[in-house]
Amino acid sequence: MISVIFASLVHAPAPDISDYVQKDLRDATFVASKVKGIQKELAKINNDFGTSYKFDRIRFQYKEPLKLRLEAELDDTRALYIVNGEIQMFKVPRLRLNTKQDLSKSPGRRQTPLDFGVLTPGLFKDLFKATFVRTDRASGDLVFDLTYQFTGDTSRHRVWIDKDKKIVNKREWYNQPGRQLATFIYEKPQQVGGVWLPTQMTVKNTDDVVAGITKYDALKVNTGLSDDLFELK
Repeated sequence: MISVIFASLVHAPAPDISDYVQKDLRDATFVASKVKGIQKELAKINNDFGTSYKFDRIRFQYKEPLKLRLEAELDDTRALYIVNGEIQMFKVPRLRLNTKQDLSKSPGRRQTPLDFGVLTPGLFKDLFKATFVRTDRASGDLVFDLTYQFTGDTSRHRVWIDKDKKIVNKREWYNQPGRQLATFIYEKPQQVGGVWLPTQMTVKNTDDVVAGITKYDALKVNTGLSDDLFELK
């Protein structure tokens, strides 16, 4: 009997990432507010990582699949950032700046719901593939490696998933040579419209120093955001 039980455990199918995505999330709106941002510690992650922490508040709107809109102001200058599929647009009207980039060959530069600790079906349609690593003994979280389907980008993420709330509790970010850049901790989850979402993110550099803390509030889910918000024009 013991041998039968052992054999069934050995041959049990590995967890499938599709069982741990927020299938009911169609769109979301929230405001990200900076709680802490230490530029010298953020710079240890990479040269550009501290840019978003120069803004005190950023309004985010997301719609499946992989449509993202960010609006922020700094010193009376409004900035707009849109990702729609593989195309990224950055616009600063006051500076007459309006740029577009095709990120199809640089998927690691795309901002996605993963950055906020949320897994959606759109992430695994054309962007990521997931490989089960283990069940974390301490937390019970399921650990997956997320790699890009585009083989030219070898950067990756390792995520710890709360299998009940279906959110990411922790994420490790690795660059293309395989060096770890940062660790993200997602905390204080809330259920909004039947969907669990983290409401705070802490990022640590590889010195294990807290470099930034962001809180998310004014969360709204499935309000029917228009596609017009994500037009690249």
